Amino acid sequence: MKKNLSAATLLLGFLLWSLTASAQDKNFYIFLCFGQSNMEGNARIEPQDTVKVSSRFRVMEAVDCPNLGRKMGQWYTAVPPLCRCRTGLTPADYFGRELVAHLPEKVRIGIINVAVGGCKIELFDKDHYESYTATAPGWMKNMLNAYDENPYARLVEMAKLAQKDGVIKGILLHQGESNTNDTLWTQKVALVYTNLMHDLNLKPKKVPLLAGETVHADQGGICASMNRIIATLPQTIKNAHVISSAGCTDATDNLHFDAAGYRELGKRYAAQMLALLGYPDPKTD
Repeated sequence: MKKNLSAATLLLGFLLWSLTASAQDKNFYIFLCFGQSNMEGNARIEPQDTVKVSSRFRVMEAVDCPNLGRKMGQWYTAVPPLCRCRTGLTPADYFGRELVAHLPEKVRIGIINVAVGGCKIELFDKDHYESYTATAPGWMKNMLNAYDENPYARLVEMAKLAQKDGVIKGILLHQGESNTNDTLWTQKVALVYTNLMHDLNLKPKKVPLLAGETVHADQGGICASMNRIIATLPQTIKNAHVISSAGCTDATDNLHFDAAGYRELGKRYAAQMLALLGYPDPKTD
């Protein structure tokens, strides 16, 4: 009886695995995006950003957005906003568009973007985030509430859903302004990355981390000194790659990129990812 039960259990497990595997599209490349306001998207979305978005470029909504007709956990054509219901243009927009433009037509791109303006990297520490949220400023509360006060858990929840449909190929990070001159930042990022690898059963050698620089000194970036620390990230995470922000135009606050800056930065993320995927680097504008 026990042998028969064991065989039946194994058979059921195999059938479930087969169903999951058959539903997963190996040509659906999924990218996780997280960070603070420059990943969230601070620039106003312009008319050129809402047209000619390929149906091969998808976004999984990480929150319910009735104003957009979107529900959490479902895929949509990646017309901005790609973070929350009323956020702006983000590097993820033109990252995805550039990949679609240069990868074979059989390949689709999926984005999951969970970001909170003004947050420190500590917010994404799954074991200690509560001590951070407990002292978060009032203006951040609504953003935190959108993720049930645990953005890391929401990112993982959405990523697990996405893994039923496709394959996670990389992680995009834009964060650091709120940790400017924090010499432990690279270790804190490494902890988040390691947790993601573990919680999503990913292999670090196959899932690179692409980290963008803050607004560059050549644009008068007020957090540009952080770029010296960001530059050392590959020393802590072997499969990390730093995306230059040199020449990416910014807003008057010298903290956030403007729409043109986000477009260019997104294309640079894409150029790096294309190279890692084995495709020639496209020339950025």
